[in-house]
Amino acid sequence: MSGAAAGLRYGEAAEAGLDAGRVARLVPAAEPFLAGPEPSAAGFVLLAARGGVIVEHAARGWAVAFGERDGRTVPLPAAERVPMARDTVFDVASLSKVFTAVVVVALAERGLLGPLGLDAPVSRWLAGFPAVPLRDLLTHTGRFEPEMDLGPFAGRAERLAAIAARPPGPPGYRYSDLGLIAAGAAAEAAADRPLDRLVAELVTGPLEMHDTGYRPPRAVWPRVAATEYQPWTGRGVVRGTVHDENAYHLGGVAGHAGVFSTARDLAVLGQAMLNGGRYGPARLLGADLVRRMLSDHNAGLGPGTARGLGWQLNQPDWMGELASPTAFGHAGFTGTSLVADPANGALLVLLANRVHPTRERGTGNALRRAPARELARALRGGRSDGRSDGRSG
Repeated sequence: MSGAAAGLRYGEAAEAGLDAGRVARLVPAAEPFLAGPEPSAAGFVLLAARGGVIVEHAARGWAVAFGERDGRTVPLPAAERVPMARDTVFDVASLSKVFTAVVVVALAERGLLGPLGLDAPVSRWLAGFPAVPLRDLLTHTGRFEPEMDLGPFAGRAERLAAIAARPPGPPGYRYSDLGLIAAGAAAEAAADRPLDRLVAELVTGPLEMHDTGYRPPRAVWPRVAATEYQPWTGRGVVRGTVHDENAYHLGGVAGHAGVFSTARDLAVLGQAMLNGGRYGPARLLGADLVRRMLSDHNAGLGPGTARGLGWQLNQPDWMGELASPTAFGHAGFTGTSLVADPANGALLVLLANRVHPTRERGTGNALRRAPARELARALRGGRSDGRSDGRSG
């Protein structure tokens, strides 16, 4: 199916060794979450591939379905709504963390983190921070709190100082936005360049991910999916600026959030990881570093804690039946997710505007699991007992 550095191309299920009947169910599996008494999103874009063959890439629902009137959010008339398209740009929320992780690992590969590499303490670059290895920030074992409100502080330096001043938590796994903010800031200091430029130079530029980056220009806003109605930030229905409040306070560029992207661009990143760090002629990372990024660094810390360097591993709660000991990916609060598995070459990107117009829509995990189930069963030839019928390659 795919070479070591295969690019993505559109093709049929049979070319990818997938059951065509199950592939045909991918989009219908997600569509019920756009309607009903408790919809999970206004719309979504779904891309599924195997071995570099894209077997489904579809858009459903609305990129913008709600507006503001008299200080409250209201459904827009059909004529004023913006439909989803395959190239709709999404605020990917915590999927931004994997971009930060790739940047940090790439800096280590280039020797810009010094002789200790990923074991270098973040305090080497950020005064006042604890001597926590960069590696621990990427695996969420750096003892940072999950989050804090950075709004009351006056500037970037003051906000970083506020994070540094928080007392450390207990040893072990603790998912932390603050740890990734620190990792991004350390990368900036180590390379003497802002994080958005590092992502462009080390990730999106080489992979030609032209629709991916921080702070999309206003010319792109008509393609951007709206997120939440946020009167508390003074923005109304947010579209074109980052949804996450702390990333917004940090100017739209932060280690934990702020990246905007499309399903196709994220699939390119996922395929590059599946290819061992290469995509066509482009080299993202060396194969050994990719293996390290996708290996569990938190073994023995308990259920649900499996983490590579920046990547979430084997997470059935949102990966559904695609979860496996070799599956990697990440999910985002706004309704976004990417999951892939080098053991079978599968790749699934689901981008939904779950928080439009409010975050009170549940986690969105049921929406993520539904198409994941169909792709997993397409890999198995549609058998519900998990056994292959020989068509999965």
